[in-house]
Order: sequence, then C-alpha cells, then structure tokens
Amino acid sequence: MPALLNRERAILEFNRRVLAQARRADVPLLERLRYITIVSSNMDEFFEVRFADAIGAMRAAKDEAPADGDPQRDDLRAVAAEAHALIDQKYAVFNDVVMPALQQHGIVIINHAERNQAQREWVARFFEREVQPLLLPVGLDPAHPFPLVANKSLNFIVKLGGQDAFGRENSIAIVKVPRALPRVIRLPAAVCPPGTQAFVLLTSVIRAHLQELFGGRPVESFSQFRVTRDSDLEVDEDDVANLRQALRSGLTTRHFGEAIRLEVVASCPEPLWRLLLDQFDLPKAALYLVNGPVNLVRLNQLIDQADAPALRFAPLAARWPEHDLPRGSSILARLRQGDLLLHHPFQSFDVVVEFLREAVHDPAVLAIKQTIYRTGSQSVLMELLIEAARRGKDVCVVVELKARFDEEANINWAERLEAVGAQVVYGIVGFKTHAKLLLVTRRETTRRGQTVLRRYAHLSTGNYNPSTARLYTDVGMLTADALLTADADAVFHQLASLTKVRTPRHLLTAPFALHRRLVAHITQVADAARAGRPARIVAKFNSLTEPAMIQALVQAAQAGAEVDLIVRGACMLPPGIPGVTDRIRVRSVVGRFLEHTRAMYFRWGESDADEALYLSSADWMGRNMFRRIEIAWPVRDARLRQRVIDECLVPYLHDQRDAWVQASDGSYQRVAESGVSAQAALAARYMSPA
Repeated sequence: MPALLNRERAILEFNRRVLAQARRADVPLLERLRYITIVSSNMDEFFEVRFADAIGAMRAAKDEAPADGDPQRDDLRAVAAEAHALIDQKYAVFNDVVMPALQQHGIVIINHAERNQAQREWVARFFEREVQPLLLPVGLDPAHPFPLVANKSLNFIVKLGGQDAFGRENSIAIVKVPRALPRVIRLPAAVCPPGTQAFVLLTSVIRAHLQELFGGRPVESFSQFRVTRDSDLEVDEDDVANLRQALRSGLTTRHFGEAIRLEVVASCPEPLWRLLLDQFDLPKAALYLVNGPVNLVRLNQLIDQADAPALRFAPLAARWPEHDLPRGSSILARLRQGDLLLHHPFQSFDVVVEFLREAVHDPAVLAIKQTIYRTGSQSVLMELLIEAARRGKDVCVVVELKARFDEEANINWAERLEAVGAQVVYGIVGFKTHAKLLLVTRRETTRRGQTVLRRYAHLSTGNYNPSTARLYTDVGMLTADALLTADADAVFHQLASLTKVRTPRHLLTAPFALHRRLVAHITQVADAARAGRPARIVAKFNSLTEPAMIQALVQAAQAGAEVDLIVRGACMLPPGIPGVTDRIRVRSVVGRFLEHTRAMYFRWGESDADEALYLSSADWMGRNMFRRIEIAWPVRDARLRQRVIDECLVPYLHDQRDAWVQASDGSYQRVAESGVSAQAALAARYMSPA
C-alpha cells in the first residue's frame, strides 16, 4: 500500500487547477475574473473548515522552539506555505494578467490616485450620502475594547496622531464596514472617458475619506483587514431536545468562531498587523499580506455590473428532452413506459420541476416524499411541496439541517413546511442525509379494474437546486421501476421511523451496504484480472480519500486490472508508481461547469452479466460511506447504461482541453491547451444559444 497523499494539499491542488482557468486565453475575460472569485470563495471555506485544526496546532506551539523531525508539524507547515503561495499566485493573476486585459477592453477599477477631479467629486458625494452615515469608528481604550469582528467582514484598523476629544493619546481605532454596502460601485458614464466602464471599490472610497471620520485627528497609517473564523457549527445532537432550535441558536454565534486567518493589505505597517495578530491570538503563519482587496469574492459585483457580453461565456439554454418526453405530455404516463435519464446542465432541470408539479396537481397522487440537502433560499420545488401539503396530500420532507452554510435556509423551509402540515424529519442523529430522492405515490386502476398504488421516483447525483443545476454536471433518473421505488420507500421509512427495514434489493445505501458493495465489486475486478479475464474500473466522483477503497483499487491494479479515475477535487491515491499503481490513471476536468456527477463502472469478465454501472450521491470519502445517508443505484436499462458510459465516462477519458493528469507526487499537468472538450461536446449536443 503506497503512502497516501495529503488531503489538504490535494484540495489546494484543485484550487490551482481552478486558478489556471483565469490564465487561459480561450476563456472570456470576465469569466477568468469569475474563476479568481471562485478560488477566493473556495479558499475561504478551506480556512473556515479544513484548516482550523492546523492553525490550532500552530497556535498551541507558537511560543515553543521549532520541533525538527515532527512529520505532522512539518506537514502542517508545508500546507500553510502552499496556501500562502497559492493566494500570492491568485493576486498575481488578478493584478498582472486579468485586470490589465480587462483595461484593454475599457473595464477599469480606478483608485483614488488615478481619479480625475470629476470622479473624485462624484466619489466624495457618494461617500457622504451612502457610506459615511453607516460607519461608526471605535477608538480603543479600556472603556472601548476591540469590537467583535464578524467572520469575513471588511474592517479598517487606523493609527491616529494627536489627542482625542478628551485630551488623551489613544491612537488605535477600528472601522467596521457594514455588509449592506456594495463593495464595487460603477461610476456614471458622465465622469468616465468615452468607451470606458469605470468602477471604484468601496475600500478605495473609504480609504480616500478616512480622515473625515476622525474629526481632524491625523491618520498616520491604516489598513483594511479581514478575519476568517472557524465556521463549523458544533451541536451535540445527543444532548439537545430539538436539533432545529439548537442550530438556530448556533447560527447567531457562527460568525464569531475562533480566528483562523488574518488578511491585511501588503502595505499594512508591521505594528498594526502585529497588534491584530495579538488581538486574534494568531501565529504569524496565519497572516496573509495581500496585494489588493482583502476579499476578491466580492468582485462578482463587477462581473454582474459590467456591460460586455463578448467577455462572458456565450449564454446557453438547456433543452427539454423532446425526443424522450414531448413537452406538455404527462411525465407520469411516460415513466410507465420506461426510465428517463436527465443529464444536467445540458438537459433542462425543468423536467424535475414539472414532475413534482404534475404530482402536486394530480388528484390521484396521495403522497410525496423528498430529501432536501441544498435547495437555496428561493426554491420552486419547496413551494410546490408546500402547495401539496395545502392540497391535503401526505407530504414528508427529510430536511438536512446541518448542510454546511445552508443551515439557515433549510431551517426556514422546515418551519414553513411544518406550518402547513407537512411531516418534516431531520434524518438520523450523527448522520447527514445527503441522498437525493423524490418519491411520488399514486392511486391507479389496472386494466382489470383493480385499485393499486404505484410509485414514481427521481434519483439524482446532485441537489434539488434549480440554480446550481445550471452550473453543475449531474445525472438524474426518473423511474417507475417497482423494485427501485420500493427500495426508495424503504429508505424514507427508515429515516422517519428509525426502525430496521428490509435490506434494499437494488438501491445501495450508506452507511450500510454501499461501501461494502463497492469494495466487493473492486475485488471482483481484481479476481478477474488474476484469472486473465477482462478487468476494468472507470469511476467518476468529486473526491477520493477513503483508505479501504484506495487500498482495494491499488490491489486490483496490482492484480492486472486497468483503473481510470476521474476525480474533480481531492485525490489521496498516488497513481503511476512503478510496480504499485502504474495501472491506475487519475485525471481531473475543470471547465465551464462544475463537475459533480458520480458514476462507477466495473467489468470483471466477458459477458454483459460481468459488469455493473452505478450512479450515486456519494463521493469515495469516509464521511460519505460511514457518516452520511447516501444512495447509489444501478442503471439496468441497456440504452441508458450506454448513454451514461458515452456521456459521463468516455468523453472525460479523452478530454484534452479541460483535463489534467495527476502525477504520483500529487501534482497535476494539463493534458493540452486545445482539442476535444467533454463539456463543450455535450453542450453542443444538448444545449442551444439562449
């Protein structure tokens, strides 16, 4: 068994691949800027969630002499150094590549020194009217302690000269900037050169008028700063009577967790950043001196405001699958003829919405059950479930309250559903419900006049979120298959009742059979390789970190099986080690859409009976296999099986434009700068210009 790659470094490697999109000449300029904001958002989450333990270890050891030869501490230092390097690269791409290129197209961010008199006057009026009334500087002294600074909020630290109004020489003040203020402001055309779209950043506006906040005291030095905090909600589920209420309470304090990272501008004087480090009890390794705004995520506002269609991806519209489902026809009737496969975002998610809408308005539908992980604060699906409950249908919704950063939206939906009489459950204590299931039960009459209950289901690799369904690649299947729908009903029964149910016959579920079955399939492939039979594994998912599954893959490869893995994000398996993993190939695809599909193909012989193909909600991670409710289901229809292989696996193995190949040390190399793109080919097949 080879030594596994470091998970945190693997996450950073993924973000390097995303950042590389911002350097690509074939990507429209505003989209290149968007990739920079995506990396910024990803790194925020990395520090909020993944790096908290590392910073904690550094904090505990900051006053100790360096410990040489400590592998764990050395690894943490290496991860911290790589995070610093990646963030420096991000700002270099922003300052030296993307913004100069945008300037050539007339899109500019103008700082105070570059503004002409008319622009300065406009900014001054904007500050006086829109900004200054919302700013309240806090001068620090024993009666005015350092204010509570929220996670990822924008703030200024200021060193003042002279004396305050009471004749004292307290010199430090903090200015907290409300989140309600826009971070990017477009200047009116009247003060811009012809053909130019000019923007100013809120930080620049405040910086230019900082002196006006302090009643004549000279501003000697200052810096904007931002603190990233540990944002995991810690709730002892065994010790609370009501999980929803406990999480609701926790949300009020989430923004004030333990500090993890401090960002200041590169020009920040050392005494100020040292004061901030002491205030937040952070080691110097947690300090990030950045060459630009401390929060590049907010530059999404520039992307949204810029009037430059040619600098964005050409808008594409997902098509309704007319060939398989004529628009306006009954989806339930169509499913009685066979399964329907939907490949998002290339095919329209509206089919799923209309499936639920038809069920809501069909008087013969008696019950609707659905799992909700991330659906967003605005959701047509949730509104339909509320309408179904109002119409008297039996509605059961399994809402995952602990979906990170979606807790508040999910709590709000749960309360609205309960208010109209829907049954809302929160899954199983200690297990997040990550499975994507929608089940409809309908009373029907057979040809012989008998009344029966028939089930219809939607199973998906992705969330019930119409917004992300336009941005993420996912596969969903609509089915009336009696065996699969019975298994789905058993999952809902267990989630609601907490009782033992019969083992599903075809649906694989975690934390029960999913891990065991997948490892068994890998072992089947290994046995076939040893016997000289065809032996092949092709799997696509977001992350590979589960040690037992990695070990099984390595053993299968050593037995002679060919293994191809398409892993979007973190992969801890080192491929290409001679004699160990040289039959394992790992590639990652980073393109216009976020790869999110989970599909697994196993072959262990010559006949069609010697293969299996699954779609799944689960990544190959320990948390998915053992600490979440997940599903995987077989695709048994021969036509749909071939379609999954032809659309979700094969094109990605041959992708040249968006693919990266992983080396045994965990680094990645782009396959090529041009050539075939799996995403572009699928978009050309299914999508049309918007």
